[in-house]
Amino acid sequence: MIIDSAAHRIADVQALEKLYGAPAGAAVDKEVDYLHPHYQKLIEASPFFVLATGGPAGMDASPRGDQPGFVVVEDEKTLLIPDRRGNNRVDSLRNIVENPRVALLFLVPGVGETLRVNGRAEIRTDPPLLERFAVDGKQPRSVIVVRVDTVFFQCARAIFRSSLWDPARHVPRGSLPSTGTIVSALTQGRFEGKEYDQRLYERLKAGLY
Repeated sequence: MIIDSAAHRIADVQALEKLYGAPAGAAVDKEVDYLHPHYQKLIEASPFFVLATGGPAGMDASPRGDQPGFVVVEDEKTLLIPDRRGNNRVDSLRNIVENPRVALLFLVPGVGETLRVNGRAEIRTDPPLLERFAVDGKQPRSVIVVRVDTVFFQCARAIFRSSLWDPARHVPRGSLPSTGTIVSALTQGRFEGKEYDQRLYERLKAGLY
């Protein structure tokens, strides 16, 4: 229950800092403005990250995944990210066009620490750049170039609390509504759920690259 009282609402930075205190030690010192070689190794080992963007229409957090190393460390201030085929919503890309500020959160399976990168992005379609990221002869639609502003690792508390990498805590997919069930409900049956589910993995496999 939320009590509707201004006395319990944190509404300014001063009140927030009084509640939590100031960061110190490694929490501050681990933040740098470039991709340290140790941070580069975490990115190169990561098959998955979340891309956060913001624009006039609002915020977006988009999952991005491929084989480890799919995000290329071009140099200590630059990341290259191929943008593969998808559903063409391009929410993140729309935001980047309007507002280049981005945040990336990298995860490495089995590793508790995550890596946070903040920077500014642009969308490129240079032919040599697209060809560089071709898979099975298929180029990405574009390449997101991120100029790094700040980088730091996040401690493992969230991963430990969630038991994210513990196989014993994995949730059976069948215990939750299927993708087809959700789409059917949200479209008032315009999509038939069972058929949608039957064709889902075939569509995913065919559209990976």
